Amino acid sequence: MRSVTATAAQATSFARSRRAGKLALNVAAMAAVVALSGCSLFSSKKDPNPPAPLVEFTQKMRAQSAWTVSVGKSGSYQFSPAFAAGSIFAAANDGTVVRINAQNGQTLWRSRAEGDLTAGVGTDGSTVVVVGEKGRIQAFDAGSGKPTWSAQAPSEVLSAPAVGEGLVVIRSIDNRVTAYDADNGSQRWMVQRNVPSLTLRNAPGIVIASQTAFVALPGGRLSALALNNGGPRWEVPVGDPRGTTELERISDVSGVPALGATDICAASYQGRIGCFDLLNGNVRWIKEFSSDVGVNLDDAYVYAADVGGAVTEFARDTGAVIWRNDRLKNRQLSSPIAIGKAVAVGDFQGYIHFLSREDGAFVARLATDGSAIQAPPVSTGSSVVFQTKSGTVVSVVAE
Repeated sequence: MRSVTATAAQATSFARSRRAGKLALNVAAMAAVVALSGCSLFSSKKDPNPPAPLVEFTQKMRAQSAWTVSVGKSGSYQFSPAFAAGSIFAAANDGTVVRINAQNGQTLWRSRAEGDLTAGVGTDGSTVVVVGEKGRIQAFDAGSGKPTWSAQAPSEVLSAPAVGEGLVVIRSIDNRVTAYDADNGSQRWMVQRNVPSLTLRNAPGIVIASQTAFVALPGGRLSALALNNGGPRWEVPVGDPRGTTELERISDVSGVPALGATDICAASYQGRIGCFDLLNGNVRWIKEFSSDVGVNLDDAYVYAADVGGAVTEFARDTGAVIWRNDRLKNRQLSSPIAIGKAVAVGDFQGYIHFLSREDGAFVARLATDGSAIQAPPVSTGSSVVFQTKSGTVVSVVAE
């Protein structure tokens, strides 16, 4: 059992570790430090869920790093790269924010936020937004890297802001969804949601499209909010809390919802995976599934890694399972992403595994800096970009 500690300054967040993603238990108040330590903390017992060894295979695809840039460590948080305007934007826990030419890896600018960061990066190619400790939102001009405005979120923020259509939308750990003007940071609206007693610390994400903010929520809900006022357009359950204990009832939507032209797909922890109509939320298909990293999609398929380390390709229109690769068991995978004729997925040792899009077989493997890859990768169209816990941003090509 891992050590768990909470302080009075964390009156609404009680952190509990679960693999690389921690669980946060929201409590009403806390007057003193509470420390819980398992008697097996220093035990020499073998790991009951050991990671699968690396599989030997015949390489059938050439995968290589096109460029790498070091931005700084993630600390205990998760920082995901963003792609916009031909550039990769990335941030680190120490406040570093960078813009990188996506083609050649040239650092176009490097700026520094005030204080340490807990979430980022969100951008539309014009405004770059990160969030610091105690919910301090900071914006930068995407062209110059100069700070433009700051604002205050209701509480701590653990997932990257969504930026688009003139707004910045964030979800804080008190489950408030708040929108700010992208030009000056003034608050436009706020929506308060119920707070489950126990949630994944790998916070659900937000995407913006068609004058709507699609918000993944703790408790298994996927909500579509009107950008002009935060009013509800529709809401669907991706997972339902089940079980008798608080741990068993965790059913957060995981990662960032994957947006298509007419549908949106998502997965939940201890819940389901499915795709839904973008306009009204009607279910296209839904299946039992458990993921804490989210999904990705392309024109025909949805890709997801489950909590046990299996990668599955689903038919996007019907949800039929095309293939399932379970040979990365307990390797703490990132969300998978399509690249060329392969699907790429990172793991806890910094390896990027490439699986055939046709049958899920291993076709290539690439080592990075040896630190965990937890953050969602991003596609530039010709490459995919990963960010490691040690702060290496790596652009990968495969052919």
